[in-house]
Amino acid sequence: MVALELTLLVGVLALPFSAALESASTQEFDVRPGGEVHSFSQSKGDYTCTFTYAAQGGTNEQWQMSTVVSEDKQVFSCSLWRPQGRSYLFFTQFKAEVQGAKIEYSEAYSQAAADGHKDVPLNKEEYEVGETAVTDKPGMFRSQLCKLVMVARSSRRREL
Repeated sequence: MVALELTLLVGVLALPFSAALESASTQEFDVRPGGEVHSFSQSKGDYTCTFTYAAQGGTNEQWQMSTVVSEDKQVFSCSLWRPQGRSYLFFTQFKAEVQGAKIEYSEAYSQAAADGHKDVPLNKEEYEVGETAVTDKPGMFRSQLCKLVMVARSSRRREL
């Protein structure tokens, strides 16, 4: 990884975002239970991040999605999380997708750092990372999700 990508990756993993990611665009959205499939999307420049899910139990939870593009516009990151650190919803499925880039790194968590708790990553067997999407593995996913991070590189060739 190039130094810029490492800086971006370190910044993304160290939520809340530091000054290095001032250009980040963060939006709140509700994750709604009820078993129906819902989606939330956010675009930044030539890139789009979409989170599609179905969840059960409880009431709406406020989540956040943050997107950032590197200065050279070649690296895109998308992070989504529940600021309280843990979700009380039971996710029956999820898919986080990027458009305009190919995923180079992704991590999903059952608990996010908050209130003195540390990030707790999902087991790698619970989800799969494809070229442009991160999805649950049916039958393996334990239905707990509270944070997901993706770092992707532009799928367009850079002009010299």
